[in-house]
Amino acid sequence: MGQGRTEKIGSVTLDYTHYPEQDFYCDGASEDALLELVKTVPESGYPQEIRRACSWEVLYHLSDLRENIVEWLPMDRSMKVLEVGSGCGAITGSLARKAGSVTCVDLSKKRSLINAYRHRDCENVTIHVGNFTDIEPDLPQDYDYVCLIGVFEYGQSYIGGKAPFTDFYRIVKKHVKPGGRVVIAIENKLGLKYWAGCREDHVGQFFAGLEDYPDGGAARTFSRDGLEQLLRSCGEKECHFYYPYPDYKFMTMLYSDRYLPRVGELSNNLRNFDRDRMLLFDEKRVFDTLIREGLFSQYSNSFLVVTGPETETLYSRFSNDRAAQLCIRTDIAEKDGQRIVRKYPARPEAAGHIRTLEENGRLFSERFAGSGLSVNRLSLREGADGTPFAELEFLSGTRTLEELLDDCIQREDAAGFEQLFERYLGILSWKAGQGQRQDFDLIFPNICVRGQEWTMIDYEWTTDRLSPEDIARRALYCYGLENSRRLESPAVKAAMERLGLDRDRMAELQEQEIAFQRSVMREKNGEYRTALSDMRHLIGNRAVPWQEFFARADRKRVQVFEDFGEGYCPEHSYYRYDAYEADDLIVAKLVCRPGTKALRLDPAENPCLVRIRQVEWRGRALSMEELGRCLSTNGETLAENGERVSTVLFDTQDPNINIRLDALDDRETGGETLVIRAQIAWLDGEMLADLKARTEKTAHAKKTAHTARRKGFWFQR
Repeated sequence: MGQGRTEKIGSVTLDYTHYPEQDFYCDGASEDALLELVKTVPESGYPQEIRRACSWEVLYHLSDLRENIVEWLPMDRSMKVLEVGSGCGAITGSLARKAGSVTCVDLSKKRSLINAYRHRDCENVTIHVGNFTDIEPDLPQDYDYVCLIGVFEYGQSYIGGKAPFTDFYRIVKKHVKPGGRVVIAIENKLGLKYWAGCREDHVGQFFAGLEDYPDGGAARTFSRDGLEQLLRSCGEKECHFYYPYPDYKFMTMLYSDRYLPRVGELSNNLRNFDRDRMLLFDEKRVFDTLIREGLFSQYSNSFLVVTGPETETLYSRFSNDRAAQLCIRTDIAEKDGQRIVRKYPARPEAAGHIRTLEENGRLFSERFAGSGLSVNRLSLREGADGTPFAELEFLSGTRTLEELLDDCIQREDAAGFEQLFERYLGILSWKAGQGQRQDFDLIFPNICVRGQEWTMIDYEWTTDRLSPEDIARRALYCYGLENSRRLESPAVKAAMERLGLDRDRMAELQEQEIAFQRSVMREKNGEYRTALSDMRHLIGNRAVPWQEFFARADRKRVQVFEDFGEGYCPEHSYYRYDAYEADDLIVAKLVCRPGTKALRLDPAENPCLVRIRQVEWRGRALSMEELGRCLSTNGETLAENGERVSTVLFDTQDPNINIRLDALDDRETGGETLVIRAQIAWLDGEMLADLKARTEKTAHAKKTAHTARRKGFWFQR
């Protein structure tokens, strides 16, 4: 690099050689708060800060689950990594722990400072602040990895020109040494979540990517075929597609073309941390259909593309949304045509948890010998750094007991279901003496079946406090919890009745499950980690079923009329469904077309009470005097407080608020935004009658008082 200004934050170097002395991309106050947080709070305290803040921004930037997207990549200390668009450092820490050196590039100084402070102890991190096109010519061309995590979609902003994405990739590719890899994580423009009712991530609109971004925007995502064709056009001969689930931001499972999901696996689909969404259909059931039809790769919510040599890893599952001492990662790898399962500690504190798997495997192998249930063979290994990991046999050509039971339900084969369940109960009871150690999680998906051979594949959790019947009850409870329709089957009802699983017992099992999940989240210091699924509820974004959405849609829409000098007419009107920022809060941002003389906002299609809080025009709030000239309604003004606020009662099915723009000034309109902020309360018949009676009584009293004053007499009680 050329000579320039640098700054040290701990062991991290920030290079400002190409910094333009201005941040062009900034989230303002939220980034100021993040910077202060990472300066004062150690990384171990981030989970508590995420829970305390209950905000999308803090979760997105500070959650350690963001690292999952690169944590599985084969890196070692001999390697160099270039991270383009490193932002606040969501994945920088993982790269720094794995690689020998990490070079970050980011346009924002504020975000780079956040990155530097949170990773100040990393001696192998350098952050270059400035535009990538300015910094790139000075970068070396011998990186083992170039990572574009949530970055490639902004190619037209980085590069510009007629072919920004191909130009961007060709520039990036120059910096990869022979045998190196480019890693791209990006949303799928055809991802199932967008069909199901999630807004497009970058522009925040429904169906924007599906419609190929008709309103423009800074980002562009791609389909599976579109992205592959783009890379091929750049001369990329090796590109391997992986499929992060539910998406690349908070990935829990990573699939590949060599290992695709099975029916029933994709059930964790409510991930709208950033904004409200609709629920147009059951994504799990549609994913199951796509998997059966061989179409999953086209509709995966995200892609992770790795160019260059293919990795050994076919599949990775992260169980690290837990207390640190229990976090693990499970990989399926393939080498020389042989597949194997490996379990790694996802946190250093979890090394002991991996070692207990060997003990559990030995214990259950001895106990179930002769029962008809074998235990998946496990051997304990050590990595080059001494970290333990477990290797297990990969079971090919199997189906889970859950799948077989589902087949019986679908065929209405009650006898077949009973036979399978009977064998399951027999296995649980094998050598089950008082205080006998049980596999707490011996549920139906954790038994693989090949012919008459049954194999236990997961023995992570054990207990000596439950009976075999208790384990079976939990298995049925989990079976119904994953898909409540199963509980309607006569075969399942018979199994539940046999075990005494009535409503009270189900409630007890629910409490037991909550207690178990809570124990898994308890850190050694006594603090509890908050599960990602709970963060969605705490942040407060809704998932609205389509039935409810459309029932409320007509109520929560505004109609806008435009007057171009000939009055209002339906032909010059449109509906806005995004004007409601909350159930009772309207923030209507109306862009005026050239020649607009006036705008009319109809806030509802029924009687209502509206408190007009503010009207902005040409970038400033209008005064009461200006509003007096330009604003009119077809309702009754109940109050004005002298601060540009008025409350209006609309006793009509067609309430409207009129703004005469030509009464404010005589400048031509075209492209300006009129903003109306208002609070609304809908009124049913009784509420309206009560309000009218009250206002009529008040009006009568005022009229009587005025008459009394005019006639010269006044009564005081």
